[in-house]
Amino acid sequence: MTDPNLPPERPIERPEVVHHTTINNPPASGGGGGGMMAFLIGGLVVVLIIVGVVLFSNGGGVPRPDAGDVNVDVDLPDVNLPDAPKMPDLPSPPPMEPPTLPQPGPAPSN
Repeated sequence: MTDPNLPPERPIERPEVVHHTTINNPPASGGGGGGMMAFLIGGLVVVLIIVGVVLFSNGGGVPRPDAGDVNVDVDLPDVNLPDAPKMPDLPSPPPMEPPTLPQPGPAPSN
């Protein structure tokens, strides 16, 4: 048997570059933003339920079949509105030449 207190007879082969692995463990407290996300999604669900109840319980502006006569006379013969003022005549536009298109350039000399 060999004595463990003696150095080895030949040196141990060690790599020139030693790679270290660092493991970062997050702290146990602080679960992230899951609570806030659940609160927002829950609020959105509540708002959608309220909108659905309002729309489907005839609160959304749909007339009820038993509402009776809903025709309203909008002709008001007793109201005399003044006539609108007459607009002035527009002046005639100044004389202008029609726009001209540029002529194609000379042909290439190749």
